[in-house]
Amino acid sequence: MPEATEMDPFDRMVTSLKALGHPVRLSILRLIVQGPEAGTPAGEIQEQVGIPASTLSHHLACLAEGELVQVEREGTFLRYRADFRTLRALTDYLSKDCCASGTQAEDRPKACCGAKVRKVKHS
Repeated sequence: MPEATEMDPFDRMVTSLKALGHPVRLSILRLIVQGPEAGTPAGEIQEQVGIPASTLSHHLACLAEGELVQVEREGTFLRYRADFRTLRALTDYLSKDCCASGTQAEDRPKACCGAKVRKVKHS
């Protein structure tokens, strides 16, 4: 069996952003983030969002693939918990990019990130 390869940090961010690129998934993630620390049961998410179980399963799988949620099985129940480490990495990535570079850096409000705009070499 081939070894799993470590995903490039940029590709990881793309996968996470892709997972957030659907309004239903964003709603699901918000429910999970606001849910109990022990995790939110899939059935409770389904009740709140009001979509079929198979559709919910697809959206939860996308969020898990983007490493935005963690899933834990308790017998026949699945609990979903936000992966705050990934969420923090994603917001850090976006804010650092906002402050670090880009062709429109001079047009960006100075309060964008509370830091001075600096140029970064792209390899």
